[in-house]
Amino acid sequence: TQVCSSQGKMTTDREITVDDESAAAFVTSHGIDITPNKDQGVIKVVKRLGVDGERPMIGDKVYVHYTGKLLNGKKFDSSLDRKQPFSFNLGKGQVIKAWDVGVASMQRGEVCLFLCKPEYAYGTTGSPRKIAPNSSLLFEVELLSFKGEELTEDGGIVRRIKVKGQGFRYPNVGATVSVHLQGSCDGKIFDSRDVSFVVGEGDDVNVPLGVDRAMEKMQEGECCLLYLKPKYGFGKEGCPNLNIGPNAELMYEVTLHSFQKAKESWEMDVKEKLALAMQVKQKGTQYFKAGRYPQAVIQYQRIVSWLEIECLLDDEQQSPVRDILLVAQLNLALCHLRLREYTCAVHNCNKAIELDERSEKALYRRGEARLLCNEFSLAMDDFQRVLQVNPSNRAARTQISVCQQKIREHHERDKKIYANMFQKFAERDAKVQLASPLVAVMSLRGLIVCMLSLVLQILTDTSSHEVGRPLHNVSSDSHVDSVGDPSEQHMIMRLTKETTTKMAISP
Repeated sequence: TQVCSSQGKMTTDREITVDDESAAAFVTSHGIDITPNKDQGVIKVVKRLGVDGERPMIGDKVYVHYTGKLLNGKKFDSSLDRKQPFSFNLGKGQVIKAWDVGVASMQRGEVCLFLCKPEYAYGTTGSPRKIAPNSSLLFEVELLSFKGEELTEDGGIVRRIKVKGQGFRYPNVGATVSVHLQGSCDGKIFDSRDVSFVVGEGDDVNVPLGVDRAMEKMQEGECCLLYLKPKYGFGKEGCPNLNIGPNAELMYEVTLHSFQKAKESWEMDVKEKLALAMQVKQKGTQYFKAGRYPQAVIQYQRIVSWLEIECLLDDEQQSPVRDILLVAQLNLALCHLRLREYTCAVHNCNKAIELDERSEKALYRRGEARLLCNEFSLAMDDFQRVLQVNPSNRAARTQISVCQQKIREHHERDKKIYANMFQKFAERDAKVQLASPLVAVMSLRGLIVCMLSLVLQILTDTSSHEVGRPLHNVSSDSHVDSVGDPSEQHMIMRLTKETTTKMAISP
């Protein structure tokens, strides 16, 4: 018995499995061609309808169970045997063509059979020791679940492609893009317009960071849905101009109509890079002063991408290159401190110190980042190096005191931990001493080992271990650096709730 589903796919209530040698013949006679060109390359029969009408989109991460058979009934692969679902990104060429075509037609929970011609399977090469060349295959596939493509490591930007773009070119930072966007929040549309902007500077026209960053992943003509967490939307400030409150999750539908790429690094000479770097630095500083730290990071990173390799050159232009590159690294470190991205801040400080090992700002900011990571001894080393460069730096002296206090607190906690351990050993020894002399000896041995460990712990630098949460009572309020700016203000450091000092840094 066959019935036609509401989606137009042939379904059956007959018990068909890929072990049934007649399955291929049944699919051929009762299935439908789901290939775009209608060339009979993939024939589908639905065994079980899905639970909802939504289907995966291009780029979605899909999770399936499957069994693959040759037409003679011989199984060559099955995720069920491994007892683990198989996952891939749909429409990205990560699997055989039949799967990209077939799974795109499925709904969540659906089970179906696909009969695939060789050109949609393993073609003229086959698969060594499993599939002969020019073999047609039969798959039973169950679509378990799917989700959008995560464009960031933290999952803050999720993309689902409705219409695939054309070509192999993508906008870069600095490119001018023309898009149509429609933003919604809680199901209500708050923004719908055509707009042009420079990638990396979308904030200037109320385009959120997540949409701005997604531009680098889009092709011309692409239409996609972007799901943005508050960090990549309008953050805790919201956007009063668009009536968006704080910490709102947003959804944008974006169509990239056209774009004009910015020059790549290899297309510019050193003079052009330096001139453009000065402009970009000013833009980054504007974002920093406005509290738009992620946008500032984008601008300073452009400078690094252009000039880092130029430092290897030995010519008359190396000095100005090193100067502005040092500023970019220092300002990146400061932005990452504001964003509480301390590992990144340490990385940028390390790069700055490679350029100038006596950079007071780099040493101080690295010390700050390490202190906020509870790496107390490393932080203290950095602050001591600051004093070697500038003995009058009172902020560094205060930070050293903070580090010393934290180290003492850390050791005191260790002592309490070991004291409790000793008490437990003593109580246990009292219980077993009369019953078993051997057990008593072993307990005494354990006590001695713990005592030796405590002594070594106190004598050894343990401050690099994480203890509790990061210290959020230490923050940097210094301004971004500039090249040749004699009016630079002092760096204000809030060291503790009771103490506020200023750190003077030379321009």
